[in-house]
Formats: sequence, structure tokens, C-alpha cells
Amino acid sequence: MTDRVVLAYSGGLDTSVAIGWIGEQTGAEVVAVAVDVGQGGEDLEIIRQRALACGAVEAYVADARDEFADEYCLPALRANALYMDRYPLVSALSRPVIARHLVRAAHDHGATVVAHGCTGKGNDQVRFEVGIAALDPTLRCIAPVRDLALTRDKAIEYAEQHELPIATTKKSPYSIDQNVWGRAVETGFLEDVWNGPIEDVYAYTQNPATPRAADEVVVTFVQGVPVAVDGEKVSMLEAVQRLNLRAGAQGVGRIDLVEDRLVGIKSREVYEAPGAIALITAHAELENVTLERDLARFKRGVEQRWGELVYDGLWFSPLKKALDVFVAESQEHVTGDIRMTLQAGRATVTGRRSEHSLYDFNLATYDTGDTFARDARLQGR
Repeated sequence: MTDRVVLAYSGGLDTSVAIGWIGEQTGAEVVAVAVDVGQGGEDLEIIRQRALACGAVEAYVADARDEFADEYCLPALRANALYMDRYPLVSALSRPVIARHLVRAAHDHGATVVAHGCTGKGNDQVRFEVGIAALDPTLRCIAPVRDLALTRDKAIEYAEQHELPIATTKKSPYSIDQNVWGRAVETGFLEDVWNGPIEDVYAYTQNPATPRAADEVVVTFVQGVPVAVDGEKVSMLEAVQRLNLRAGAQGVGRIDLVEDRLVGIKSREVYEAPGAIALITAHAELENVTLERDLARFKRGVEQRWGELVYDGLWFSPLKKALDVFVAESQEHVTGDIRMTLQAGRATVTGRRSEHSLYDFNLATYDTGDTFARDARLQGR
């Protein structure tokens, strides 16, 4: 029986060419797997048909939008996960869900090898391969760009020679990865860290410097889960989508970061994550009024470590799973409403209310009649 390779397929030049390239280099048949994590763009049925036209023996499309939102973005929200205190793990969160679908497809289609389109310099090669190995250590991973010398010049030449149904000459100056949680942009002139981003880098957010009326929004949480926006019930996916539109229209969630990659280099990345940043801002503020002091202090350290583990591709690690239990337990009383004003690139909290609030007006007020027990021995001044 001919060996089969499951390929993580995006529909672009590199992964389209990789279908035939893998066959020629390894003699294996290729099963293309496209996973919808809310990245938008082309219709996935068109992408599936392109994979077949490029030589895949089978092509599989997974609608993982709700799965991604509920099982990956929501834990990140409850952990207030921001790598290096700023990056909401846009790409890092999508890799384990894609890895899970690749492994599932390998089992379903009798494949022994899983392929991805990552280079040898980025984080994603590690995230995919560590995730796949954690789910099924018997599967072998290959990366055509890294392992089979599939350079861009070779990819263009191959596509033209084989008349593949993809554009081979237009090249974006940027490398872009996006999903419902956000958008990551790198390469091109951004590799010079002195160069500032220009407006055509952005797609999820409007220019925050443009004058516009403020937008006020109320997000309702139940045990750390966003369940309503302005009183209208929403799923986690819908909450992110709505805040992407509303916060994005106000320029919220733009991030320009020189980050520490897990492969040992520093990399300049430009992100935009309007929904993620707005939701994390609201969630963290609700925790400020509902979490007991020592729990809140300890959770901040857990949040940092949780984000580092996910960034480093260790979603399925024992420590990450253990921290998940802690985070889930911490959310028992994180229920209530947060009101925010979205304007000029900022999500500013203006109101908080919760039946579990630990804020007591009568204790906190400086007016006559407060109930705080004044004891000189307890005064911190």
C-alpha cells in the first residue's frame, strides 16, 4: 500500500506546490487538510477543490471555529494570557487545534506522516511537531520548505511547469497569519525594527488616530466566560467576532513587539487583536473586584507561565494541563458586568458590577459613617 502524508493545507503557493513536491520526493500520496479557525479569506470549499486540482488524493476541510473559540481562546481569556505582557498568543493558540485535526485525519486516512509548511526559523515548526508528537508519537513529521528544500523560487517554477491553479507571481511584502483571535504580520520592511508600521499592514483595525465617536459596550461574564454583549446572549465565538468589529473600528488591539522566539532569536511582529484585547481587558478588571487578594496575586504568576508554555508549543504538556485546573478553579466567582468605552485605540473600563464583588462601598468610602475599623496598629501609613 502506498504511504500517505497528511498535509496542513492553506491554499497558498507553498502548500499547493508541496502536494506534488512531497509525492515526487517521498513517493507518498497526499491528503490535504484545511482547518477553519476563523481566518476568513477564501471559501474553504474553493481551497479544498484547489488541493484536489494540485494532486491531493483526498482533501478534508474542518470547521473548527467554535472549537477554537471554546477550547483554546476561552482558556486564554480566563488566563488573561499575554506573552511578554502584550501578545495574546494569536498564532500559538491555533496550532494545537490544527495539530489535533491533522492527527485525526492521519488516523482516518491511514497516513504515517504529517507535513506542514513551516520554515526552520520560526516558532510554528516546534508547535506543530511537539503537538503532533504529544497526540501520537508514532507519526513522523516533515516540513517541505525546511526538509525537502522547497524554496519560493522552486515553488514558483514548479507551479508554472505543472500549470497549478494558483497565483505564482504576486508576492505580498508580508508574512501573515490570522484567525478569529487576531492577526500576525511580519517580514518585509518590518524586519528593520526602526521602521514604523504603515496603515496597509492592518486589516482588523482602523486607524486609532482618526477622530470618531466613542463606542460604549457592556460585556457580561459567568465564571469567566463571556455570555452576553450589551445584554444580548452570545457564544464565545460570537463574543470575539463582535468585539473584533466594534473594538477594531476604534483601532483597539494594535501591538508592535520585538519578541523572544522559542528558537532563540528575537523577532519583530506586528499584531492586531481587537476582540482579544477588549475581552482580556474586561475579564481582568472583573477579576479585580471578584478575586481574593492572595488568589489574584498568585494567579498573575500562573498567567505568565501559562502564556509562556502555550507560546512554546506546550499546549498538551502536564504542567499546562495542571495550570488549566488552577485557572478554572479561580473563575468560580468571576461573574458580572464590565462596561468599557472603546475609542482612540483603547478599551477603557468605566464600570463594574458583580454579585460576587469584594468591593464594599461602606468600607472604602472616606465619607462620614464608613464602617472601616480604624485601628492604629493596622494603619499602613
